Amino acid sequence: MYKKIIAAIVIVAAVTAGGFYAIKSLLPSPDEETGGPIYATAEVIRGDISVGVETSGPLNPGSGGGIFVPYSMDGQGMTSYIIEEVLVEEGDVVQAGQLLVRLRAPNIQGEIETLEQQLKTAKESLADKVGLKPEEIYQMNPSEGITLKAPVKGRVIGLSVKEGSELKQGEVVARIVDDSKFKVIARLNPGEYEIAKNCTRAFLRFNQFEGVIEGRITEINDEPVPEPSSGTSFDDGTEPLYQYVYYMTVEGDNPGLVMPEMTVYIGVAPERVKSADDPGVLWLKFPSKVEGYSVEETITSTVEARVTKVHVKNRNKVKEGDPIVSLAGTDVREMLEDELEKIMELEDKLRRLYSQMEMLDIRAPMDGIIANINAQPGRTVQMGEWLGSVYNVDNMQIWSQVDDVDVLLVRQGSPVKVTVDALPGKTFEGEVSYIATMGKDVSGITRFEVLINVKGSPELRPGMQARAYIEAGSAKDVLLVPVEAVFEEDGQPSVEVLQPDGTTKVVRVELGLMNDRYAEIKSGLEEGQLVVTGSSADVLPGQRIKSNDILPGSNNQGGGGRDDGSNSGDQ
Repeated sequence: MYKKIIAAIVIVAAVTAGGFYAIKSLLPSPDEETGGPIYATAEVIRGDISVGVETSGPLNPGSGGGIFVPYSMDGQGMTSYIIEEVLVEEGDVVQAGQLLVRLRAPNIQGEIETLEQQLKTAKESLADKVGLKPEEIYQMNPSEGITLKAPVKGRVIGLSVKEGSELKQGEVVARIVDDSKFKVIARLNPGEYEIAKNCTRAFLRFNQFEGVIEGRITEINDEPVPEPSSGTSFDDGTEPLYQYVYYMTVEGDNPGLVMPEMTVYIGVAPERVKSADDPGVLWLKFPSKVEGYSVEETITSTVEARVTKVHVKNRNKVKEGDPIVSLAGTDVREMLEDELEKIMELEDKLRRLYSQMEMLDIRAPMDGIIANINAQPGRTVQMGEWLGSVYNVDNMQIWSQVDDVDVLLVRQGSPVKVTVDALPGKTFEGEVSYIATMGKDVSGITRFEVLINVKGSPELRPGMQARAYIEAGSAKDVLLVPVEAVFEEDGQPSVEVLQPDGTTKVVRVELGLMNDRYAEIKSGLEEGQLVVTGSSADVLPGQRIKSNDILPGSNNQGGGGRDDGSNSGDQ
């Protein structure tokens, strides 16, 4: 029983002591009751302040381009191709126009070669008809008909057509010969051949005029040909005798007297012999005849037509390209138009095939980096099929969101500092390019979309997480007070200034920039004044204000010195 009484006394004593201490703590001391509230203050300082908004989001390329199998605008040509070679991989840096993928189109090359030969033949045929070069056929006028022209320089012979006469296709109109040189084909017996094959000089005598003409041996056939011997025939019923002969070609300058079919006697000699009277000249056994002139071209009618004009006379000298005979008629015009149209159709087909050949090379649409490439050699692809993409890191973008308070600090064109988690220590320059005018509710918070353009670098990759600090404004060498000193009274920003006599006075101020630590004071205060940041009148009875030191870096009086005030509202 004694022990229970002692325990009860101890408990009552403890409760009494605790209650007394609590009452004493809640009641102010006599000094506090007579001295008034104690104020926490800060000095109005001069310094720098900056305001900004932090946001984040993934990086995206500002520009890009697709890699496609080329396609024809007219929808014609090959519709499928085979991938021949892939020259790039994902992540490769490429330049605009660089070859990425090479395709193969089966049979296209063979089709081009066939059409090229058809076009060449068609042009040559039409050019031959109109007397032009193949590259000149587009200069002709089908309604003017055909003008047969001299193919070489020479003399017109054998011209017998007249204006108004009808010509058949292939009919000979005239011949153009260069009669300044003539040609003789001579026969040699085996003995003469053995001597003549070592000779280069020839001497020619004609019965029709006196003198000797010098010539040159241009060719000797080294294969003998059997011929009946001279003076033998089949008329008497006996078999003729045969002998081997060799053929030799001799050319000489025509003094103007030599004509075809003239009989000529030929002597051959080595180069050292200078005269026909030299005993070193071997005069051939068989006489020969003048075959014709060294240069001789035949002009034939290329179409069935009527002669509208004869431009020369027989034996006239002409130059290459001079007109000889003009042909015209409805059939001629239609024939020329049809052939010209055929040539143009062939050229159009070739152009399309050449265009398809160019489409076999897939090239980069822009400078950039290969984002992906879906191409494997041997795979069949269709016209216009997507094979991959290229992105450009020179300009990147961040789509992000800010709340309805911070959006008021963001301006289009505001500079931005961007950091990337994957590249610590590096900062990239940016700029706000778009701010949404209407917010969206995101989990009960109004958010506004903001687009930031970032000056890129090859190190950046799409999808990297980036942090952006949007600079909303800054001021240097301005008056600053802690934000907790500012309050609103009657709708006006105000502060309490501690007077020298220990009393306070409410002063209305004009605010400038404000971040989470400081507010810029544009008017209403002077540097060095003390503003109230807290008071003992605002705490519960028994609480104590432990210190007036509320500004980081300030002295125990709550101010003094300069402070840069550089902080962001979201940091």
